[in-house]
Amino acid sequence: MPEGHSVHRIARQFDRNFVGRQVAASSPQGRFAEGASVIDGRAAVDVRAVGKQMFLEFDDELWLRVHLGMYGAWDFAGEILVDPTIASANGRMGQTNQRGTDLDRVMDAAGENSLTSIGAPRRTRVHVRMSEQTTGLADEGDAWPPPVVGQVRLRLLTESTCADLRGPTACQLQTPDEMLATIAGLGPDPLVDDPAEGEERFTATVRRKPTPIGLLLMDQSVVSGIGNVYRAELLFRAGLDPHTPGRDVREEVVRELWRDWVRLLRIGVETGQMMTMDGLDPEAYRRAMASRDDRHWVYHRAGLPCRVCGTAVVLEEMGARKLYWCPRCQR
Repeated sequence: MPEGHSVHRIARQFDRNFVGRQVAASSPQGRFAEGASVIDGRAAVDVRAVGKQMFLEFDDELWLRVHLGMYGAWDFAGEILVDPTIASANGRMGQTNQRGTDLDRVMDAAGENSLTSIGAPRRTRVHVRMSEQTTGLADEGDAWPPPVVGQVRLRLLTESTCADLRGPTACQLQTPDEMLATIAGLGPDPLVDDPAEGEERFTATVRRKPTPIGLLLMDQSVVSGIGNVYRAELLFRAGLDPHTPGRDVREEVVRELWRDWVRLLRIGVETGQMMTMDGLDPEAYRRAMASRDDRHWVYHRAGLPCRVCGTAVVLEEMGARKLYWCPRCQR
């Protein structure tokens, strides 16, 4: 499932490539044909991300709400203007390094930091004509707009950029009141809410709940944006047993969970990858940026030795999702 960092990156793509431009909308798949006809020809005027949901505003205060869910993704094609604060010189999003290592040539084979497809990992199916902010232009013979491939719920098209939405859990139009009501039902997001206020809200909610902390972190009404990967990694980094009831977690630990989420989310948005390991030397950091297997403490390491204590990492089901944790470090 795409987690909060991906949705914030998607919103940045839309801000740079669609906001302020007239947009042609269609539903090649047909499942959003009525909604697409309503926004077709309107100008995109604003975009925001909250947790795992994105809201794109069109003329006359009409909002498009998209929740990617487990399998959704946006595929981008055309002249893509990349945010210079999170883009490297090779035209892929987010391969900047805070530790001083040159990562321009590092590519994630799984596509998590892909410029062309953001969301559920997949092989990109569309050609990208890079803008002047990236590394080149396509051959003049390339078809425009690109042909529709597969089940595209919604296609948004400007004169130079195409965004295809595939497999979302939700794709709907909302009034301003409906949009605000949706956001009101979500927990705090460190990139939207004031971090200090978000910390107080998160701490108060967790500390009154008998629900296991491993479930609370995945509850989008408690905190926005955390998915399966970040849940496992946050709990490990805190040394916290995922079965501990929220109300039994010490207040200082709950607060540190929030502050760690603030840090990890910002890293995820900048790098395009769920980097959750600290203290790596430059070469280890390079490997981690290139391979998910070297990027996490416990996630996807069932049966392998814990990187800290050597105990076999446990895999169990919690909240209908796979949970990875170390029974020795997290107790």
